[in-house]
Amino acid sequence: MNENVLTVTQITQNIKEIIEGSFPSLTIEGEISNYRPNASGHLYFVLKDDGAQISAVMFKGKAAGLSFQMKDGTKVHATGTLSVYAPQGKYQLVISKMEIAGEGDILKMIEDRKRRLAEEGLFDQQRKKPLPKYPRRVGVVTSPTGAAIRDILNIAKRRNPGISVAVLPAQVQGDTAAKTIAKQIRTANAFRICDVLIVGRGGGSLEDLLPFSDEEVVRAIAESKIPVVSAVGHEIDWALSDYAADMRAPTPSAAAELVFPQKSDIAEEIESHKTAMRERLELLIRDAKMELRTFDTDSMQIRLKSIIQPMRNTIENSKRTICDRMSAIVEEAKRTVRNGEKTLELANPENVLKRGFAIVMAEGGRIVRSPNEVEDGEVIGIKLSEGELAARIVVKK
Repeated sequence: MNENVLTVTQITQNIKEIIEGSFPSLTIEGEISNYRPNASGHLYFVLKDDGAQISAVMFKGKAAGLSFQMKDGTKVHATGTLSVYAPQGKYQLVISKMEIAGEGDILKMIEDRKRRLAEEGLFDQQRKKPLPKYPRRVGVVTSPTGAAIRDILNIAKRRNPGISVAVLPAQVQGDTAAKTIAKQIRTANAFRICDVLIVGRGGGSLEDLLPFSDEEVVRAIAESKIPVVSAVGHEIDWALSDYAADMRAPTPSAAAELVFPQKSDIAEEIESHKTAMRERLELLIRDAKMELRTFDTDSMQIRLKSIIQPMRNTIENSKRTICDRMSAIVEEAKRTVRNGEKTLELANPENVLKRGFAIVMAEGGRIVRSPNEVEDGEVIGIKLSEGELAARIVVKK
């Protein structure tokens, strides 16, 4: 047997080792073709250019991190490893990361700007304003000829035709788009044109949506006194306006659903309030009638008696207390007078004289209290209980 003869398995294994060993990791630029998503979540497609093509697969776990919507014709940068599938003798690229070609620098620029503006606090949650529940006028900053404004107007008409719409026309793509968008946001605020503002456009590539990540637009949204809803592209699209706005909507149509309250819902709410008010009034009237029933003649007399009788009792008790106190005061006064009379009676000189005492008086009616107050031979007067006597002083040796 010829030793140089190889089996299919052997040659395939050799090719596998050479290919997988030579390209442990690489990035390929190509155009997506024959894209066929699998029910399991894996993505199968072909990468091609003008001269060749290669099979590619992106498994579910990695596919979940894609930042764009897969479709044929999209030019991408795919990073991964080459793998040989021996049973079919094919090689393919197993992709771990993929982005639209040329978007890497743009995404880096947007991420850097996002980080810098976030540090300034432009995306802080406490800056967010609530959307008005019942707006009278809704402003829309978008292209006046795009699909976004048509969708918004159709939804507004269906949900609540009574709410007016102010369209502030702006370019939404190109070099001057950001300036016109920011200008219209500031105009809406300067003239208080509306109660809530929708800012956005329909879908497009990352380059198409770039104006809504412009720093001037982000600052205009963050500074807006009017609540802003950012509605840029499709659900998977995103822009820095989404972070600065008071609310993000996945699409312009979704923004209209958020902003325009359903007329029938308002009518139901009004009816609910009317019913609640009617029930409340009926309850108050019923309670008032029940209260009035208690005010008939008999019950009023009983109520008056229940009020007056305690007052009468209080007055009688007070009267009795006052009388008792006055009687005690009078008795005390009488005792004081009697004691005074007794004291005066005891101190009356007439009574003292009646008990055999006499009052000795010198000339001029001066009362004599000591022998030293008179002289020998001096005539004195002696007052008795009945009458008076005269005497001459004889000094005993």
